[in-house]
Amino acid sequence: MHRNLDNLYMALIKSVRGFTPQIGKNVFLAENATIIGDVVIGDDCSIWYNVVLRGDVNSIRIGNRVNIQDGAVVHTLYEKSVAEIGNDVSIGHNVTVHGAKIEDGALVGMNAVVLDHAVVGEGALVAAGAVVLSGTQVEAGSIYAGAPAKFVKKMNPEQSKEINQKIAKNYLMYSDWYK
Repeated sequence: MHRNLDNLYMALIKSVRGFTPQIGKNVFLAENATIIGDVVIGDDCSIWYNVVLRGDVNSIRIGNRVNIQDGAVVHTLYEKSVAEIGNDVSIGHNVTVHGAKIEDGALVGMNAVVLDHAVVGEGALVAAGAVVLSGTQVEAGSIYAGAPAKFVKKMNPEQSKEINQKIAKNYLMYSDWYK
């Protein structure tokens, strides 16, 4: 007997401390994504396989058209930091964002770590494997790489939009394949 298993599994969405995650319209949640507590996800987002958005100790706010790719973790410090992710942001595979702000149109590359109170500026690119230390201000439209992450170069605005926006749009298309 063949059964459609697609509807048997769904993301783990869990309330904690009186906070229930809020999820916008047209959002793709992979079946094994975990969304806990004080998390607000905007419209047209995709939360991929094995992602953990753990808003148990403080808030996580995610804008519109954000893709958070496989294995990424977003968390915060109790009473000390929040996680804010703007619109049109791409968070790469296995990234950790801990209590940081990622502004509109930014891209955080695979296996990067962005720590508490860091700010990744609008349209910036954090290279794969980079470690953005607590309190670091990544300049808008720039590339930061290394551990600890340092300024590499400025991108022209067209280059930033082409790279970062293309990935964000592609992930919106990919998520439609799963709906």
